[in-house]
Amino acid sequence: MSSKPQSRAFEAIETASRDEIAALQTERLRWSLRHAYENVPHYRQKFDAHGVRPEDFASLEDLAKFPFTTKQDLRDNYPFGMFAVPREKVVRVHASSGTTGKPTVVGYTQRDIDMWATVMARSIHAGGGRPGDVAHVGYGYGLFTGGLGAHYGAERLGCTVIPMSGGQTEKQVQLIMDFRPDIIMVTPSYILNIADEFKRQGIDPKSTSLRIGLFGAEPWTDQMRQEIESTFGIDAIDIYGLSEVIGPGVASECIESKDGPVLWEDHFYPEIIDPNTGEVLPDGSQGELVFTSLTKEALPVIRYRTRDLTRLLPPTSRSMRRMGKITGRSDDMLIIRGVNVFPSQIEELILKQPKLSAHYLIDVWRDGHLDAVAVNVELKPEFQYATAAEKEFVARDLQHHIKSYIGISTSVRIAEIGGIERSVGKARRVIDKRPR
Repeated sequence: MSSKPQSRAFEAIETASRDEIAALQTERLRWSLRHAYENVPHYRQKFDAHGVRPEDFASLEDLAKFPFTTKQDLRDNYPFGMFAVPREKVVRVHASSGTTGKPTVVGYTQRDIDMWATVMARSIHAGGGRPGDVAHVGYGYGLFTGGLGAHYGAERLGCTVIPMSGGQTEKQVQLIMDFRPDIIMVTPSYILNIADEFKRQGIDPKSTSLRIGLFGAEPWTDQMRQEIESTFGIDAIDIYGLSEVIGPGVASECIESKDGPVLWEDHFYPEIIDPNTGEVLPDGSQGELVFTSLTKEALPVIRYRTRDLTRLLPPTSRSMRRMGKITGRSDDMLIIRGVNVFPSQIEELILKQPKLSAHYLIDVWRDGHLDAVAVNVELKPEFQYATAAEKEFVARDLQHHIKSYIGISTSVRIAEIGGIERSVGKARRVIDKRPR
């Protein structure tokens, strides 16, 4: 991998004392709760129904008295019902796709955009980026927050931005070779797709100018990090965000430690809850991540349930807490014959197989009264001439490990190289055909 620049703090608050951070959080939470209650009818009704008012908040522990916000709340108030400022004060709208056909809509004032650009610049800096670096943005532009979030943050840091967006994989390779970027920002699944295109063209991915990759928008494992780093010879940095909270830049790893994304707690207050009971859990406990925005004007979120399952970890490279790897989502967990299964668990086992690539798709269906699962995988290109017997051995070995470590029986299908759908954004990992 590349030599690591020392990632000194981008802003003084990153190394403030915990007491200073807590005092700032308390002050900002008091404002945010009042701002939401006074300006969003949904919050006023929900707080009143819960028997709580903004003045009931006196300390950080009091936040647990307030009700949760869910994605359904945003859908129910589509399109602009959750905005806390007049629509005329909203300078930009983003949206994420929803299962109901209606997207969840988020809005930003100019101050929100400035804050977002700053936390993204902070994230890129923590990941090793510096003013003057060339940043290749391969996240999708448009209603998705990834592209423009990365773009504004890189510009705020002082980088030269290549706004490539997603797709056109051959052109991605051409521009990486021609423009010689230092940084690439894209989903972890798509960088491996780009790696395949490099190899198809006979170019060693290690020969590029890339030094750092900031990868997010989907969960990824340490095994995938190792695969990306060994393929490109870069530092692979985990960046986290979601549109309802701001977009990318809610948390990001520091290059000197790479031990989990640091949560920018001066803007986004985190909690971990039991996803079944809603009880707040102590730091270090596995549970569902919840955020309350501290500085957002257009779309404040109060105790927003992300559905991401993780842990809050103590500070290391910065004074703010970190989040552990996301192990799955409380709403995309598969229950297979009574066993709780997350796609990331299967991904981890796939990537431990030296002959298998990171491209996979899980099919789930009902076989009579029982659930059936097939894991579709591909061999790495260098093993494309493997014999039928060799493929059978790889399939059986993965099947055995899934049974041993996860506890479910699966069939494993070795697809043709390139036969599994490639993603230019968030990878589709599961096709669940079971009746609802």
